[in-house]
Amino acid sequence: MAMDIKLYYTEEGSGTPLILLHGNGEDGSYFVHQIKYFKNRYRVIALDTRGHGQSPRGEKPFTIRQFAEDLHDFMDEKGIGKAHILGFSDGGNIALVFALKYPERVDHLVLNGANLDASGVKPSTQIPIVIGYWIASAFASFGKNLSVKNAGKKGDGSSFAEKARRNAEMLGLMVNDPNIRPEELSENKNPYFIKMKKLVIAGDKDMIKDEHTRLIYASLPNAEIRVLHGTHFIAKEKYREFNHAVEEFLERKL
Repeated sequence: MAMDIKLYYTEEGSGTPLILLHGNGEDGSYFVHQIKYFKNRYRVIALDTRGHGQSPRGEKPFTIRQFAEDLHDFMDEKGIGKAHILGFSDGGNIALVFALKYPERVDHLVLNGANLDASGVKPSTQIPIVIGYWIASAFASFGKNLSVKNAGKKGDGSSFAEKARRNAEMLGLMVNDPNIRPEELSENKNPYFIKMKKLVIAGDKDMIKDEHTRLIYASLPNAEIRVLHGTHFIAKEKYREFNHAVEEFLERKL
């Protein structure tokens, strides 16, 4: 199916495709250290997901599942039948949703700081996100009503409403998505999904609860787990250790 937008991406290297999916509110440049490290062995593609970075918002739903469909259409557009997929945070959620729906398109799956639902995020992080989402949603609704009331007038409130709506959409990804049940992983009978090699990797001071990260690992067939010393942003802050762990996973023969 033709996409309603064109996703912005950067590409370096050649060989087996390695697609990198960034987190909420970020863009493909988050993976600068991974692009530099892996480009000598892989065709590294770092996407800006819908409404992030230089990729337009478009008119389709702003959800993790739509982003997974965008990835599918992007791969079709670029003639990529199968790829290693590495996703960070919301990007990990996109990668997991994609792997569940299109397991035949995934070689190795790397989930960095992913979560099945909002309960997997530590309260110290999640509570401010939820409050911010409520406030942004309220401002978006107020701004929309104001712009309708003052339509055609200077300072009608439309730009304010749009900014609030975009903020609410972005925060909504961390409040309402991805809502995957552990049983969708553990009871999945698709042979492609079962055979797919999976790495769950996180920081020991991650904003994702340790027990939640381990639940994802325990629910996934053919998976392994690595917990590195660091925060949610280990791919940037501890990139040497992170890259070595991913490299070892991707290149292991057995």
